[in-house]
Amino acid sequence: MRIGLFSDTYPPFINGVSTSVLMLKKALEKKGHEVYVITINNEKTSYKFEENGKLIRIPGLPVGLYDYRLSGIYPIKATRRIKRLKLDVIHCHTEFSIGTYARIISKQFNIPLVHTYHTMYEDYINYITKGYFSGVSQRVVKFFTLFYCDQTISELVVPTKKTYDLFKEKYKVERNIYIVPTGIEVESFYREKFDKKEIYDLKQKLNINRKDFVLLFVGRLSSEKNIEYLIEAQRSLVKKYNNIKLIIVGDGPDQEKLKQLAIKKDCQNNIVFTGKIPLIDMPYYYQMANISVTASKSETQGLTVIESLAASVPVVCIKDESFSNIIVDDLNGYMYETKKEYRNIILDLFSNKSKLQRLSKQARISSNDHSSSNYANKILDVYKIAIDNYKGRKVTFFDRIKRRFGI
Repeated sequence: MRIGLFSDTYPPFINGVSTSVLMLKKALEKKGHEVYVITINNEKTSYKFEENGKLIRIPGLPVGLYDYRLSGIYPIKATRRIKRLKLDVIHCHTEFSIGTYARIISKQFNIPLVHTYHTMYEDYINYITKGYFSGVSQRVVKFFTLFYCDQTISELVVPTKKTYDLFKEKYKVERNIYIVPTGIEVESFYREKFDKKEIYDLKQKLNINRKDFVLLFVGRLSSEKNIEYLIEAQRSLVKKYNNIKLIIVGDGPDQEKLKQLAIKKDCQNNIVFTGKIPLIDMPYYYQMANISVTASKSETQGLTVIESLAASVPVVCIKDESFSNIIVDDLNGYMYETKKEYRNIILDLFSNKSKLQRLSKQARISSNDHSSSNYANKILDVYKIAIDNYKGRKVTFFDRIKRRFGI
C-alpha cells in the first residue's frame, strides 16, 4: 500500500502528534508499506525533499504559538510530487493548514482520506478565553471540528473513548468512528537497554542523588497541562520527605512562571526544570524516575503515559477518560481526583518499595498492548475500509467538477 501521512508537526519538532506520526510511519514500513510524510518546513520559502523523496517539507510561516507554523493550502511544487506518488490512501493528522491541503489533494486525485483527531480544541479554548465569549468560542470550535472531521473525510479515527463521546454524544455525529489508541515503539524504552552508568551520570548532571525519590513530568509547559497542580502538591510532599524530587521535562510559554511558582512555594530545591530534550534522549529521563505524574485533563491520549509504562515506571495521573483505558489502579499506577489523594498515593509508594516494584513490573507488561505494531495493524484495517468504501461510492457529476478544480 502507498500511504501519505499529512501532519503540521513532525520531528525534529517535539509533541505528541509528531511522535505519533513518526511511530506510525516506522511501523507501517516494517510491515512492507511505502509511506510518505508531507509536513511543514521551518523555513518560509524553501521546500525540502528528504529520505529519497519520502519526506516532503512545505514552506511554513510562524504563527506565534509555540513553534507551530502554517503552510499555504495549495503548494504547487509539492502537489506535482504527490501526484506522481499515486497514493492509495491519505491519513491526515491535523485539521488546519496541511490538513486543508490533504483534503484538496484527496478530492483532486480521488484518494480516500482517513483523519485522526488528536487535539481536544474545546479544552484549549477554555484556557485561551478564560471564560470570556465561551459560548461563541464553543460554537466556532464545533463548526470547524465537524467540517474537518465529518464532512470532508472518508473515515474518522480517535485515540480514546473520551474523544469518541465528544463526537457521538455532544456533536451527534452519525458516521462510524474508530477508537485506535496511538502506539509507540515500546521496546525502545525497555529498562534493560540502558547502561546504569549513563543513568547515574544524568542524575548527577541534574543534581539527583542516589537516595532521591524521583517524580517525572514530561510535556509542554503551558497552562492546559496543569503543572501548577504538581508544583503546589510538591510543597506538601517535601515537607514530609525532603528527598522527593520532581523533574519537569519540556519547554513552553509558562516555563518562567512555573519556576517563579516553585520559588513562591519554597520547593525550588526539589524541582528540576530540564528544558527541551531531544526526542532521542527522552528514554534516559524515564529511566531516572520512580513514578511518572501528570495533572493534565487536556489530552486526547497521553503518549508520555505509555512511554512511562514501557520504561517500567508506574503512572500517577489525574482521573480523566484519556487515561482510563491505559492506567488501572493498583496494577500499573493510580488515578486521583484531589491533591490529598495525589499526596497519599505518592507517599504510599515512597514508603512501600514492594508495591512500587510490583507496579513497575506490571507497567512494563501493560505497555505491550500499546505497541506501534498493534497500532499500525488497527490503522491498516481502517485504511482498507476507507479504500473499499471509496471504490464503492458512486461518482457524481459534481464530484468530477470538484476534482477538476481541486475543491
